[in-house]
Amino acid sequence: MGNLTMAPVRIKIQDGSGVIELRYLIEDMDRHGNVRIYFRRPGQPKIRLHEKPGTDEFLQEYRRALAGETITKNSPVRVVTGSLRWLMALYFASAEFRKLERGKARRSILESLANEMFDDIGDSTPHGDKPFALMDPKHVRKIRDRKADYPEAANARVKALRQVFAWGIEVGYAKSNPAREVPYIHTGSDGFHTWTEEEVAQYEKRHSIGTKARLALDLLLLTGVRRSDVVKLGPQMEHDGWLRFTETKGQNRKIKSRDIPILPRLRESIDATPSGHLAYLVTTFNKPFTANGFGNWFRKRCNEAGLAHCSAHGLRKAGATIAAENGATEHQLMAIFGWETSKQAAVYTRKANRKRLAGDAMHLIEPERKTDKSVPLSGEKVSHRKNS
Repeated sequence: MGNLTMAPVRIKIQDGSGVIELRYLIEDMDRHGNVRIYFRRPGQPKIRLHEKPGTDEFLQEYRRALAGETITKNSPVRVVTGSLRWLMALYFASAEFRKLERGKARRSILESLANEMFDDIGDSTPHGDKPFALMDPKHVRKIRDRKADYPEAANARVKALRQVFAWGIEVGYAKSNPAREVPYIHTGSDGFHTWTEEEVAQYEKRHSIGTKARLALDLLLLTGVRRSDVVKLGPQMEHDGWLRFTETKGQNRKIKSRDIPILPRLRESIDATPSGHLAYLVTTFNKPFTANGFGNWFRKRCNEAGLAHCSAHGLRKAGATIAAENGATEHQLMAIFGWETSKQAAVYTRKANRKRLAGDAMHLIEPERKTDKSVPLSGEKVSHRKNS
């Protein structure tokens, strides 16, 4: 047990404004050596306080414990009916939220912004405690811009709020979606680098047919699967020259079965590479890779080929680019890469069409050259006398 004393405990306020003395606090250490803070009146059970000592959230927890309320990790503050926090709590309890693969990260984003406030304009009420019906786009924009230095984090806030309100509209709690009108911050980046054909050739020159490194490249490029799926592919998924498997991404929300033909070039690579396992790609310990483990391993193979800027996901983008430039339609791309809507496919077809149109029309930008020599009319004699 830790320090069990009823003497007031001095807590340093995180904003630097001083210290505060709080009663009934004790420290306990868990089996991992982590110090935990509890509220405990004499003769009563301990109540775990989850927030960081000295923060506003910690003081809210303390006041609730002092008032005899129950404290849980997922509901550290009082929830008022009709508030944004109330809508979030209902969303967290929904079947739609529970099916999310990254539900924990989504919850963290929403709870973080719910605890913030516009204190720079004298508004000291946390966003989560305000009526969600009064939130409009200007509020969402301010919440987004709090993370403007980190565009991906800022956009994640907008996306999370969009989904909360979209769910709220669907079930009849909300009438509008204020986050829908707030655009994402443009990052100026297309994300992972898309491999060029020259880079693929450079990798192939370093890693020849028959090596595990080459098979990894061929599986990624010639199936278009994500790294979370490439680590599962194996001989048991082959059926009459096709690979049949279930996508890993989104499987908790919707089962998506995929059927992909094994192209001759991929067949050659598979047959030339020793396997003997349920998965084509295994670690040095003959165990299937995890998705992250494979990503790290493949990056090292890229480094060996002098392609430190390339990645597994970039090959998926390369495959989509090559297919689109070879004339694949949006629906064909959707079938190849498992996209549910044409939105992502359209990115590649638009680029391919722009390239094709530019190639067909580029000659039109060149000015027509005019000759300095005049052409005489038919039958007209040309005088060669010089002017005197």
